[in-house]
Amino acid sequence: MTRVAVIGAGPSGLAQLQAFATAARAGIEVPEVVCFEKQGDWGGLWNYTWRTGLDEHGDPVHGSMYRYLWSNGPKECLEFADYPFDTHFGKPIPSFPPRAVLYDYITGRARASGVRDQIRFNTAVRWVSWDGSRFSVSVDDRTGSRTEEFDYVIVATGHFSTPNVPEYPGFDTFPGRIMHSHDFRDASEFAGRDLLVMGSSYSAEDIALQSAKYGAKSVTISYRSAPMGFGWPSGISEVPGLERMDGRTAVFTDGTSREVDAIVLCTGYQHSFPFIADDLRLRTANLLCTPNLYNGVLWIDNPRMMYLGMQDQYYTFSMFDLQAWYARDVILGRLPVPPREDMAAHIDGWTARLQTLANPEEEIDYQADYLRDLMKDTDYPDFDLDLTRRHFKVWEHHKEESITGYRDRAFTSPCTGSQAPLHHTPWWTEPDDTLATFLRTE
Repeated sequence: MTRVAVIGAGPSGLAQLQAFATAARAGIEVPEVVCFEKQGDWGGLWNYTWRTGLDEHGDPVHGSMYRYLWSNGPKECLEFADYPFDTHFGKPIPSFPPRAVLYDYITGRARASGVRDQIRFNTAVRWVSWDGSRFSVSVDDRTGSRTEEFDYVIVATGHFSTPNVPEYPGFDTFPGRIMHSHDFRDASEFAGRDLLVMGSSYSAEDIALQSAKYGAKSVTISYRSAPMGFGWPSGISEVPGLERMDGRTAVFTDGTSREVDAIVLCTGYQHSFPFIADDLRLRTANLLCTPNLYNGVLWIDNPRMMYLGMQDQYYTFSMFDLQAWYARDVILGRLPVPPREDMAAHIDGWTARLQTLANPEEEIDYQADYLRDLMKDTDYPDFDLDLTRRHFKVWEHHKEESITGYRDRAFTSPCTGSQAPLHHTPWWTEPDDTLATFLRTE
């Protein structure tokens, strides 16, 4: 029997298991699928842990999730078309759920599909190579090591686990704490303190807001290229890039300075796959179009090697689903694999268009068109993709109107058409992020 290895049981890996389970329920013969997950439970980044640095087995901690994290985009733009939020929760829920609610949703679909027995937990993949006919996958299940052979390998580990950590003069003598956002766990740690957040993207934006919300004395955001420019609440300000640290004094490139107690580096992540042989290993920055991946999935030098979720992302869960359905149908022989030169030309076309994009709205359209391209080739359940496109653009304007209030808006489901209710408490004044409190009706 054909064997497929899926590496990672986060949203991308679970999407792949879901794709095969859906085909099996339709009476289609599917291959043997084995999913390797180095953590003790499923959910990937959404499997929250208090740990930082190394996990209980001595491996780098995978998760970058923190307490009090709420979705920073409308849930309607990441909804599973085959398992809407209304189905899982039995009713429409507000558009910006906290971490615990999204984790419950992701794992709820996996439980309903019965795919857990395909996952080998606490099993780390140490090496993947190709011998000309099959893949050798070496794993460590904490009791010993072994090597198995597979016909296909699907890498679904994500790319938000290996932090990019820059060095600045004075870091080595700074008397406070310096951490990457990968190790950020609880905003209340900075209550009453002066915090420097370095970065100008989603992590910097949210960690700055979270820290101010939970009592930071001040938050200074240092940007390298351009400020985010939102109407920040009192206590948050933006300054140009950091030049150096003099003790507790942060000196910026415009000559200004601030006294700070701690530094959070929101400086992004690296695509890192040290367990994959060089001839199979993806190397890319965080881009909307990744090099050497046909349709964003197939490794063009060996299309039996596949990657999910490696792009920069506006869309998340719905994109992972479409990629998983596409990968499944290639494996099942339902979709052809073009010659290498055709795949390379296809990637070049998308890359050329990427260079022309001038603003977030054009980027949203670009990634929506990519999803549309995948949808036309698979039997993934239909949903209103154009509605999600509009939602994203409205969401961008809501953030410009109020960076503390955009989560207090409500959107319409592209899968069921239901209108989300407003949350009972404004996000900026809601300290509780538990599932029970979020779902409470008043």
